[in-house]
Amino acid sequence: MRFIVRTIFPTEAGNRAVKDPNFTKNIEDFMKNTKAEAAYFTEINGDRTGVFIVDIPSADMIPVIAEPFFLMGAKVEFHPAMVLDDLKKGLSVALK
Repeated sequence: MRFIVRTIFPTEAGNRAVKDPNFTKNIEDFMKNTKAEAAYFTEINGDRTGVFIVDIPSADMIPVIAEPFFLMGAKVEFHPAMVLDDLKKGLSVALK
C-alpha cells in the first residue's frame, strides 16, 4: 500500500542530524531501500521535514522504516495515500 511517510526533526535533533557527515547518505540509502517514489524536503511548523512516498507491503515494514528516523530524534508519521485510480475504485464500491 502506498503511504506518505513524514519525518519531522525538531530543531535540536535536526541540528545534530544535519551535522552528521552520513546524513545525506542515510537519506539516499533509505530512499533506495524503500524504493521511494518521491521525496520532498521542507519546513513545517519550524521543523525540518522530509516527505517520502513509499510502498509498504506489510505492517512489519513500519519499524524498518521508522526506527532509523527515531534514532536520529525525528517524529515519524504514516498516512495511507491513493492515486486517482485508487480513489475511483474505492468510490465505486463505497457508493453502491
